[in-house]
Order: sequence, then C-alpha cells, then structure tokens
Amino acid sequence: QYNLGLAYSNGRGVAQDYAEAVKWYRKAAEQGIAEAQYNLGVMYANGEGVPRDYQEAAKWFRMAADHGLAEAQEALRRLGK
Repeated sequence: QYNLGLAYSNGRGVAQDYAEAVKWYRKAAEQGIAEAQYNLGVMYANGEGVPRDYQEAAKWFRMAADHGLAEAQEALRRLGK
C-alpha cells in the first residue's frame, strides 16, 4: 500500500495522482507504517491531494516521529510543533 502510494505520488508506472496517493498512504499509515505516516503528513502540509492542513500534517508527522523517523521529527520542528 505504501509503495502504491509512492507510485501515484511520483507518477511511476501510473499517472501521477495525488488524491490516489493519499488514499494508499492513509491505508498504510493506519497500519503503523512510519514512512507512510510521514508522506501523508507531507501531502497535508503541501496541500497535495487534500486541502492544506498543518494540524493534520502535524498529527501524521507526530505518529511517524514516535516511530523514530528523523524526517518526521524535523518536519515537526519546521512546523513549530
């Protein structure tokens, strides 16, 4: 599911579709995949496939950061959370 999200986000093997990427990232993120949680946070922070929502981005970054993902910790710092 995470890899499918990546494929849609990057347009690899499928047409680039941020909304579809969000759908697949969310499925993986809800199963505790830290990288998917982080990427979902990025999608919310950038408003790609979903309306821009920094609070929602911070929620997903926090989940990924709690799994030890350094990128998510840095993203939280940039958001001031």
